[in-house]
Amino acid sequence: MPAGSTDVACLSARAAAEAQPALSTTALRWQMAGAALLGTLVLLGFAPLHLWPLSMLSLAGGFLLISHAASNRQAGWLGWAYGVGYFASSTHWLYISLHKYGGMPGALAALSVLGLSMFLALYPALAAWSARRLCGQHKTLLLCLALPATWAISEWLRSWVFTGFPWASIGYSQIPGAPLAGFAAVIGIYGVGYLLALSCATLVWLLQHRDALLARRPAAMLAVGGMLALWTAGIGLQQMAWTQASGAPLKVALLQGAIPQDVKWDQKALNDTLAAYYHQIREAEGDLIVLPETAFPLFLSDLPQAYVDALLGLVQKKQAALIVGVPTLEPETQHYYNAAVLLSDAKRPSYAKSHLVPFGEFIPMKPIVGWVYETLLKIPLSDFSRGATSQPPLRVKGQAIAVNICYEDIFGEELLPGAEQAGLLLNISNLAWFDGSIALAQHGQIAQARALETGRTMLRATNTGTTAVIDPHGRYLAKLPEGIPATLSYSVQGYSGRTPYMRWGNGLFLGVCGMALLIALVKRKQPQGH
Repeated sequence: MPAGSTDVACLSARAAAEAQPALSTTALRWQMAGAALLGTLVLLGFAPLHLWPLSMLSLAGGFLLISHAASNRQAGWLGWAYGVGYFASSTHWLYISLHKYGGMPGALAALSVLGLSMFLALYPALAAWSARRLCGQHKTLLLCLALPATWAISEWLRSWVFTGFPWASIGYSQIPGAPLAGFAAVIGIYGVGYLLALSCATLVWLLQHRDALLARRPAAMLAVGGMLALWTAGIGLQQMAWTQASGAPLKVALLQGAIPQDVKWDQKALNDTLAAYYHQIREAEGDLIVLPETAFPLFLSDLPQAYVDALLGLVQKKQAALIVGVPTLEPETQHYYNAAVLLSDAKRPSYAKSHLVPFGEFIPMKPIVGWVYETLLKIPLSDFSRGATSQPPLRVKGQAIAVNICYEDIFGEELLPGAEQAGLLLNISNLAWFDGSIALAQHGQIAQARALETGRTMLRATNTGTTAVIDPHGRYLAKLPEGIPATLSYSVQGYSGRTPYMRWGNGLFLGVCGMALLIALVKRKQPQGH
């Protein structure tokens, strides 16, 4: 071959080699855009819309893209892109607290929410990469064993790594009445998420093996039958009563003050706030009256004694107990706590919030990021101290009440020790930071999951919503409209006994996932088949 022809051939080959990665990268970018779009659709399955089949289709679409990835690395990128869409849509309301109430410039607040979404997306990226790394091109093992397990484990990891942020775990899309919700009392919300992911992966596998399904081959029939049996079992478990009524009913009055966040911490509005709650307490009827988180926006020790005496006079006349959300201060250490105080008891028993919100209630890496609070954010009392991890319940007229504050109830396993000692769960919250967004309904859905997991009645007293009473099956018995000052009065029943989830926590779900991954590991070198 002439030298010139050889040079031309070499140049052509090099150009082709260089062009191929570019094409592959372009295709991957389009697939990542599609994955991100699919991820945003998961939001539709959560409260307040409850369109859980759309969340299922969203996750199934993400799994389909991951199963067709050309490499482990591309699987990871697709999982990450899906996660960015997933978390940007389901936590977009954080922008409100950062910009409107935290004082952060709008562009920086939007970038902060995007940055958090990109970080949280590392968990589904890890799930996709590790499942593909384990199974290679063996799609049956990937979909039927590995990917659902790694997805669920990644959600569990997200619940505790760097203090955890398990908001919008996929299992919540099933709460309270979708078929798999019944498993919450057995294997918890991450177990429900695993079963939902397994169902999604099974649908993708059936789509990829349409011929086997149409021909009614045994493997396809087994997949269809297994999924139907799983969902039927979930419906059956919803009818189970894992716990039993205990003690006399308690009439509660849950107060919703609807104090706007932009005036809540304004000292000029303090007297109006105190007067509003005084009038609500005066009108409330019940054995127990509950005020929301930080209802009194000053330390308990700074409350005017005349005001405290007036409140105590009201509740003593009603023969009622009074729990208030109020910061407390230890004079010796100057540590302060986000607390719920049984004010009607002379001993002032209380619960101090243990699991604090990073950057909202405490400053992680304070020497490094403290300047953010000094220059960009205006969040009052942003460096609370942690309460003890184990605190006794508050006792009111024969009922033990396990209190949790605000987003503590997204950590289901952490609530189990308190539930063991109590017949009722109580959450007090202030979500006015999110200004009537879907965060309020999502938080209510999370509380419904906690009621299901523990077989306990959950009481919620919030500043702006969702103030509600939830039964042990995760159903709303009563709730107030959001954003208005009102009182919810209801007679509630305490419960005793243990659900399977209370006995095993997340151990059972992790064991199932570990077994699935072990089987995939053993079988990964076998030939792929139907």
